[in-house]
Amino acid sequence: MDRSPDLDPGFAGEFADELADLSLLAFEPVVPDLRLDVFRGGDWITDFAQDVHRGLSADPPQLQPKYFYDARGSELFDRITELPEYYPTRVERAILRERGAEIVAAAGARALVELGSGSSEKTELLLAPLLAARGEAVYVPIDVSESAVRQASVRLIERYPGLRVHGVIGDFEKHLGGLPADEGRLFAFLGGTIGNFTPDHMQFFLRRLGRLLAPGDALLVGIDLVKDTAVLEAAYDDDAGVTEQFNKNILNVINENLAGDFDLDGFEHVAFFDERNSWIEMRLRALRDQQVRVGALDLRLDFSAGDDIRTEISRKFRRNGFERELAAAGLRQTGWYSDEENRFALVLATAA
Repeated sequence: MDRSPDLDPGFAGEFADELADLSLLAFEPVVPDLRLDVFRGGDWITDFAQDVHRGLSADPPQLQPKYFYDARGSELFDRITELPEYYPTRVERAILRERGAEIVAAAGARALVELGSGSSEKTELLLAPLLAARGEAVYVPIDVSESAVRQASVRLIERYPGLRVHGVIGDFEKHLGGLPADEGRLFAFLGGTIGNFTPDHMQFFLRRLGRLLAPGDALLVGIDLVKDTAVLEAAYDDDAGVTEQFNKNILNVINENLAGDFDLDGFEHVAFFDERNSWIEMRLRALRDQQVRVGALDLRLDFSAGDDIRTEISRKFRRNGFERELAAAGLRQTGWYSDEENRFALVLATAA
């Protein structure tokens, strides 16, 4: 039976514009205690085309990292997380394993909302102590991948008695207006993904999350920390060349979806730490003079040898600096959870 989202009346006005063009499809439960909401707020290929046209027409040209993740890109990223050079996933998982129960208790969590949930594998390190403490809980995974949300939701419900799942298939930057208004929600934004946002974009997003936090809610953010430059750069330029394949795959996504003719062998992967901005920057650098056509956009691009396309930034933070960023967004840091080497941290915050 079709159902409409349980909108919090206090936020309905704030999200009126983005909800106006959304249609919601509700699926009958695959298993008991499962509800899936699918938000359709525009055509993906249209958004992709607009973003690619805007980005490649910029000076210098750039592409948005969210478009890395087609099926091939997701597979490559999974491989990256297992590489010896790529510490963030491994260290964050260890922190969650060691201190997940402490985080859940400090947040007073009764429900878990995860932004960009993906496979929800690390989520279990928060869900298990939450269910152990409460006996029951609600989990709200939000991700653009319908298959990821469906598969993770069924797996978790079957594994954890007392768990109810309200999956949201949509963009966590656009489709937060229909979240269930459970009490004691812990919003989790893991993986260091917030580092992909420019400073202005991050401030806008944090302020928005702050307005969503009701009394008793909390926010948990995973952040990568500033460290030795060689360690940082190795994490984004591994010896096996997997990150190079991942970076170049964004050109293949353009070729396949927008009738592009990028020659992936005509570009090299570049990754370096920009100390002034405190971020890793990934680029694709033209190895020779070449002309590229993107047929669906009627766009012709001329590259000279050495020209770059910026594909990603990944900001690295210091404790005091991130606390100031939270404060500027109307949030108050209430907990800091890091590893002994201070490579990665999980930060707990509430509305100020």
